[in-house]
Amino acid sequence: MAGLKEPPALRGHRFLEDSAEDVEEAGALSKLPVFGAAGAEGAAQESEKECTPMESALPGAESWEPGKAAGSDPASATEGNDTEITSESGSSHNSALGESTLELGKTEAAPSETSAQEPKKITYSQIVREGRRFNIDLVSKLLFSRGLLIDLLIKSNVSRYAEFKNATRILAFREGKVEQVPCSRADVFNSRQLTMVEKRLLMKFLTFCLEYEQHPDEYQDYESSTFAQFLRTRKLTPSLQHFILHSIAMVSETDCSTLEGLQATKKFLQCLGRYGNTPFLFPLYGQGEIPQCFCRMCAVFGGIYCLRHSVQCLVVDKETGRCKAILDHFGQRISANYFVVEDSYLSESTCKNVCYRQISRAVLITDQSILKTDSEQQVSILRMPPVDVGQPAVCVIELCSSTMTCMKDTYLVHLTCPSTKTAREDLEPVIQKLFNLNTETEKETENEELEKPRVLWAVYFNMRDSSGIDRNSYDSLPSNVYVCSGPDSALGNDCAVKQAETIFQEMFPTEEFCPPPPNPEDIIYEEDELAPEDSGFNNSPETKPEPAPEEGSGRGSTTVEQEHREG
Repeated sequence: MAGLKEPPALRGHRFLEDSAEDVEEAGALSKLPVFGAAGAEGAAQESEKECTPMESALPGAESWEPGKAAGSDPASATEGNDTEITSESGSSHNSALGESTLELGKTEAAPSETSAQEPKKITYSQIVREGRRFNIDLVSKLLFSRGLLIDLLIKSNVSRYAEFKNATRILAFREGKVEQVPCSRADVFNSRQLTMVEKRLLMKFLTFCLEYEQHPDEYQDYESSTFAQFLRTRKLTPSLQHFILHSIAMVSETDCSTLEGLQATKKFLQCLGRYGNTPFLFPLYGQGEIPQCFCRMCAVFGGIYCLRHSVQCLVVDKETGRCKAILDHFGQRISANYFVVEDSYLSESTCKNVCYRQISRAVLITDQSILKTDSEQQVSILRMPPVDVGQPAVCVIELCSSTMTCMKDTYLVHLTCPSTKTAREDLEPVIQKLFNLNTETEKETENEELEKPRVLWAVYFNMRDSSGIDRNSYDSLPSNVYVCSGPDSALGNDCAVKQAETIFQEMFPTEEFCPPPPNPEDIIYEEDELAPEDSGFNNSPETKPEPAPEEGSGRGSTTVEQEHREG
């Protein structure tokens, strides 16, 4: 588990350190202008006007308000169909929070000595004013440092378009409190939570998990048992069993077999030390950067993205049964030999025999971390055990401002689990254990570390999980139409990478999947392919591809946007 050298493909990246210098441009709390009662009321009214588009962006969404102002009674919660939005202020919708942006402006320093001495409480109106500093993913995932997606980013050289930050902490919730889990060998022996005997037992078991395939006699008798039952036979203390089950293997206590648990533990341990002290990476500005990175690579090779074009229907040839074109919402006809579509674009008649699962999601903006430490810039992952029997475990990912997903002095928290009920019913019991949902400011206690983080804004919604659906489940699907699923509830991206490679190999069995691109200076063009410079776009096949941007360019956000394309 010693530290490994960084692969050459990612050496040009700047992995942010946990320092305040890296996020200074995001604006400090002391720089925010001071508003009086009238100013705060005006900001709230302005936020209501700015947030109206959320109603159209989230069809059927209903919001509820815990209170109009500090000291008032919480209003009754309104049940929503799929999405519920909570805010600390009277304004219930905030479209600015969902925007992805490149601009990080600076606010003027507040001429107040009080704010310089004592940190001012973050309010909902401040969040609205700084709304463009928030990048909220509808899908919450992390990248395993030795996972399929990282390998693909390195192999295809797409990693040059993004920057990453290492997840700094693995947390556990035990006996009503949050604590940090020791992962590496150094963490284990420096931990004050474990006794010397526990440290030796833990290291012995983790060493066995790395080589469990070479010692089948130690687990063969328990292959039909659950991983939790197997852990009880290893003379591990209850705290060690909890750490291994929920924070290292991150598997179900009742449904995971012994072999699955050993495989998950081994994968966790193999990913340690490649880029940091935990197995996970997070892309700056959010998971939305990953498709933008592949979009830029596609543009380099002359690919065209039709942005803001929704698919209205597929045009199928009656004789051959193949799909020959699609019609977008502008009525434009786009022809192609193959079509890769997400499940939701198919008609109801095609999907009538498909059984879907659901994912419960919640996104929170809080004013402090769930586990306070000396450093405020922590990216944490916590797997909450089921609150009640029959409930799923909940994955909690807490992002700090240095991930460029939220403003300084706030945290963006993602909660995800497979659905059993509505998102709010599944996730609110967990949120109540970790956070303070009351609008009234808690009275300061002598021990401030016991104070829970305050939720400033929250949204609950359910997502359809179409992963793992067999192609034969779709009725009358044309042979040249390939269906890709939406996001699954797993923490990593292995399912999406495997699915992409499978679809690609079915379409082009003799081609390599995502080969490394050639260097721009090695590309040779025929003389007849060289076209004179044109100020406009030229979508013909003879157009010379753009050279790849230099490394360290920051965000992978530039794409080729084609509003109109001939069929």
